[in-house]
Amino acid sequence: MADKKKAPTQEKSVMAVTELKSELRTALEKRAKLEFQHKVAPLKNPTELRHVRREIARLKTHLRMKEAVK
Repeated sequence: MADKKKAPTQEKSVMAVTELKSELRTALEKRAKLEFQHKVAPLKNPTELRHVRREIARLKTHLRMKEAVK
């Protein structure tokens, strides 16, 4: 089972605002799902939560940078 590769940071800087917002929405949904699963039963890989939180922070940073340019 191959997971979808994440876009490198350089690629995110050239993405459109709508694409960034949609990726942020999916990352937030994934975080909520993982947190719920972790509360019910321990995750096999709890570091995945950390990776998702950091991905959300990166997406928010890129969105703010784009909005500051406008």
